[in-house]
Amino acid sequence: MKTLINAAMKREKCDLVIKGAKVFNVFTGETEEGEIAVKKGKIVGIGKGYEAERAYNANGAYALPSFIDAHIHVESSMLSPEEFAALSVRHGTGVIIADPHEIVNVCGIAGAEYMKEAFSHIEIEGVNPLEVCLQLPSCVPASPFETSGAVLDGRETEWEVERDLFYGLGEFMNYPAVIGADREALQKIEAAVESNKIIDGHAPALSGDALNAYASAGIKTDHECVNAQDCLEKLKKGLYVQLRNGSSAHNIEENAKAMNAYNYRRFILCSDDRNAYDLKNHGEIDDALRRLVKTGVPAPWAIASATLNTAECYGLRNKGAIAPSYDADIALVEDLKEFRVLATFKRGVLVSEGEKALFSAERYISEEVKSTVKIKEVNADDFKLDLSGKARVMRVKPNGIMTEEEILEVESKSGDVVLPQGVCKLAVIERHFASGNMGKCLLSGYGLKDGALGISVAHDSHNLVIVGDDNKAMARVAELLERAGGGMAIVNGKFEKSFALDIAGLMSSAPYEEVIRKTEEITAHARGMGVEEGIEPFMSLVFLPLAVIPKLRLTDKGLVDVDKFEFVSSQIKE
Repeated sequence: MKTLINAAMKREKCDLVIKGAKVFNVFTGETEEGEIAVKKGKIVGIGKGYEAERAYNANGAYALPSFIDAHIHVESSMLSPEEFAALSVRHGTGVIIADPHEIVNVCGIAGAEYMKEAFSHIEIEGVNPLEVCLQLPSCVPASPFETSGAVLDGRETEWEVERDLFYGLGEFMNYPAVIGADREALQKIEAAVESNKIIDGHAPALSGDALNAYASAGIKTDHECVNAQDCLEKLKKGLYVQLRNGSSAHNIEENAKAMNAYNYRRFILCSDDRNAYDLKNHGEIDDALRRLVKTGVPAPWAIASATLNTAECYGLRNKGAIAPSYDADIALVEDLKEFRVLATFKRGVLVSEGEKALFSAERYISEEVKSTVKIKEVNADDFKLDLSGKARVMRVKPNGIMTEEEILEVESKSGDVVLPQGVCKLAVIERHFASGNMGKCLLSGYGLKDGALGISVAHDSHNLVIVGDDNKAMARVAELLERAGGGMAIVNGKFEKSFALDIAGLMSSAPYEEVIRKTEEITAHARGMGVEEGIEPFMSLVFLPLAVIPKLRLTDKGLVDVDKFEFVSSQIKE
């Protein structure tokens, strides 16, 4: 403390001074020109005349606190932690609140331990360029309707949530269990409360008494608001509203309508799910800022939602502002409209500049996250679906992750449904224990023709999810996915392509350039097979087994009506 005070008083040299910046103050919404003085990773002053070991010329750029991503599943980028960090910091991110829900559903707590270790060994000048606050996944599995690779019950949650490994309890997606005061759900929540750790929420369209009950459990955030009215009701109940800017689901434009001069300090920005292409080419929280300001939200409100608001929500001490005693986590941006990041500092160390990360790390992969795809052998006949008369169909909607129920008249031939125009089959195959479980249903609105495609990323238990209109092609996709150890695969009469995700069947150990190139190639093939505009061929597919988002979902155990929270049949009996 004496050293910091002496540096602030100019009795000692600083370690770094950033000159020529327009410094944004999140407390007042004002901008001032001045030097930012840094000592031992802390900001000690904004002013003039500091002497320092190193100087950095910002050349008139705006200095903002580096961004905090309030909720993200790193696994959804399909990148290793090392490659994710290299893209994240170049877009101005300094801290992520990461929920390793996906890998823990596959590998158990060993998956979270892998993530922590992989991130922690990234270093530049003794500083970790991306600070990661891991949340303990609260729903493994996410619902009782699926088979996951691991189960975290109430007793294990009690023990795990106390560990330094975890910052809080991840999004509580099983909201019906909370509302119903389910004993095990409450056991998990009470464990987090007793450990004084924050609990993230997941409560799509919840309102009235149900929302009161959910908030009464001590849950503090929600990223599933469906419109501005939903946001306002959750704000009134004391929740922070996370404005989501994911690759498949984003609600900024609609939900920003709820922001005003009184409540903007209760909004925070998050990515949730962000693929590698979007991370590289559009960014992370910087992209969310850009979109938020374009809706008409004042830049000071938007910047607060990316920095100070999130720091206060999660109790991140000395984060979220450029002011004395705060960590020298700083993003230099070109302007306050496009927010193009020019350089990022972490505790006063330059970690990225000119769209390039200034660090690299040797890839770390633990044994527990290898070879995780195990399925019982399947053939074309396994994909037959004997339906006739009225059938219940899952309909996907463009530019979102909600689904609808559609009733169609169908007929069966040789024990298999004759697919109506514009309808495919959807199958989910259990891949952790080779049990042979396979859920099947009809899918409309997707648009695939003359083949099949599939992926081993399928929220949240990450069984194989395959869509197609050809049974033989669907069986071949399953075979390719198992052979690759997980990944993406596509098959039609002319070609077959696959891309391995060798880390838990979720992420690739390849460089991000290769991941982007190969996922773009396989996605282009899917587009060529007729996948509808507004439907991202693979990232949209991965949400279809998520049995906590309305309306219909398919798991390895069958078709689920999420509103009723029960299994339903594709065949409607009259």
